Amino acid sequence: MPTEAEDIVGGSPGATQARGQMAEDLAARHLETRGVRIIARNVRCRGGEVDLIGLDGSSVIFVEVRLRTNKRFGGAAESITITKQRRVLLAARCWLNGAGRRFQAAACRFDAVLLDALDDAQLTWLRGAFDAD
Repeated sequence: MPTEAEDIVGGSPGATQARGQMAEDLAARHLETRGVRIIARNVRCRGGEVDLIGLDGSSVIFVEVRLRTNKRFGGAAESITITKQRRVLLAARCWLNGAGRRFQAAACRFDAVLLDALDDAQLTWLRGAFDAD
């Protein structure tokens, strides 16, 4: 029986990571063609991580990329739980206090890029997917 991670993208954990990377690459290209400048990727700190960080005008955006090819455990949007939001928020704070400290005074937004397949036509960009509160 497949694990939840395997069921999400279909395959072994190594294949899951590869498809996750492809999803992040697709999301980054999608955002860039819409004027977002990607300034960091895969930012991690103890207890947190954020997939993409970009500049959308003068706002810093922290982007969670979710790929769900199987609806068995819910869609991509449903997979962004409060626990996942907290991990993104933690990584955002760590980044703003470290490598991104020059952006501390900038407006920040938390977005999500949702994919039902590795296909730009099946990509949804949710601006302001969740708040820092």
